[in-house]
Amino acid sequence: MTVIRQDDLIQSVADALQYISYYHPKDFIEAMHAAYQREENPAARDAIAQILINSRMCATGHRPICQDTGIVTVFVHVGMNVRWESDMSLDDMINEGVRRAYLNPDNVLRASVLADPDGKRANTRDNTPAVIHHKLVPGDTVEVHVAAKGGGSEAKSKFAMLNPSDSVVDWVLEQLPRMGAGWCPPGMLGIGIGGTAEKAMELAKEALLDPIDIQALQARGAANRAEELRLELYDKVNRTGIGAQGLGGLTTVLDIKVKDYPTHAANKPVAIIPNCAATRHVHFSLDGSGVAELPVPRLEDWPEITREAGGNVKRVDLDAVTPEEVQTWQPGDTLLLNGRLLTGRDAAHKRMVDMLARGEALPVDLRGRFIYYVGPVDPVRDEVMGPAGPTTATRMDKFTRTMLERTGLLGMVGKAERGPVAIEAIRDNRAVYLMAVGGAAYLVAQAIKKSRVVGFEDLGMEAIYEFEVEDMPVTVAVDPRGESVHRTGPARWKEIIAERA
Repeated sequence: MTVIRQDDLIQSVADALQYISYYHPKDFIEAMHAAYQREENPAARDAIAQILINSRMCATGHRPICQDTGIVTVFVHVGMNVRWESDMSLDDMINEGVRRAYLNPDNVLRASVLADPDGKRANTRDNTPAVIHHKLVPGDTVEVHVAAKGGGSEAKSKFAMLNPSDSVVDWVLEQLPRMGAGWCPPGMLGIGIGGTAEKAMELAKEALLDPIDIQALQARGAANRAEELRLELYDKVNRTGIGAQGLGGLTTVLDIKVKDYPTHAANKPVAIIPNCAATRHVHFSLDGSGVAELPVPRLEDWPEITREAGGNVKRVDLDAVTPEEVQTWQPGDTLLLNGRLLTGRDAAHKRMVDMLARGEALPVDLRGRFIYYVGPVDPVRDEVMGPAGPTTATRMDKFTRTMLERTGLLGMVGKAERGPVAIEAIRDNRAVYLMAVGGAAYLVAQAIKKSRVVGFEDLGMEAIYEFEVEDMPVTVAVDPRGESVHRTGPARWKEIIAERA
């Protein structure tokens, strides 16, 4: 009988979470590099380049791939011949491992988990509790798969109870435009079919743990219905032209994963869960011999890529930029931001809007300024700021008109597309929305030369900071006339792909 010691599981979970915070899986790097090599849209190619450069930097610097270090999901299969040497429950051991990982002073991970989700939404401060799935299986080992799922991609999850005769392919293709680019493509789509409502969602999440192998499947051909769906959806999703970061291009998904389960005759539950460009998961096994050993990747596994600056790159001085200058910017322009950049996301925006409604003064003057939607990781050692990539901009849409009209804010920086309400407000106020690449958080952090809190310090990572940045790369996503590159780019590339078929 195998004896598993309490601290071996705790430390293995902690080590795994640190490991996946800065190491992409090798299969993901290879698939992303292949997408980079075949991409023809310069904007999408540059986005993929930033993701790959960021990944290599994180692997060498041991810092998080993304500022959103995720909510932890654990699938644990316990052999029935295993005996535990522990005074803690299995869940408590796993959560202690999560706590140990996220509070590691050498690589602090952002705590994003909030208790009382429909009430106080108070941060638990250590990213516990994890979402844990258990299974008892024959054997004498404990198999553990640890993942850290970002909130932006998780927010784009979809579920439906289809009629038995409904097409899964049609339903998935209907959902894609509604998902937008907030899940940071290119990534993977996990699809769960069957069981009950909660089982379909679990299947979709578990499917994302499998390695990227769509090219091998294409070579050998499908052996069952799930594999047929993978092949059909991989082709049809990439034909949508959504592309990297929703900018339009040849690669929207790197792979499609499908898991199914028997279901009731009256039902066809179907779930989609996307995995973003910060794909983070690892498997380990405990056999009683001690803490799990995780393989250290070779630096050679990462391609050496340099960004190619196009002719439309403009340097912008945020401390001197004028509304007249902003009017000259075109959708798709690449800008390098320099100077003072404010930050603020959901909690800060809500508090500012509430203060404006009460006639109270804001802690910082926003007139003529730009605000960056970000919740950064705390710095370690000599860092000015930890990884600081953008958060999903659509969450701020409902605040946008008030912020532009009541504060004189000139522009915003975030991730992915803006919705109709925000685009109308941007157009009416002759403002601008700039897009930074999701999945390049450590690369962005290198542009931050100074940082200080200027408002709402009690909000932690959601406080208002003032960054001083040098050559922070962004793309003009919505111009002052309300033209959105997230509308025009995918539409154009969908046509290009169709013409080549």
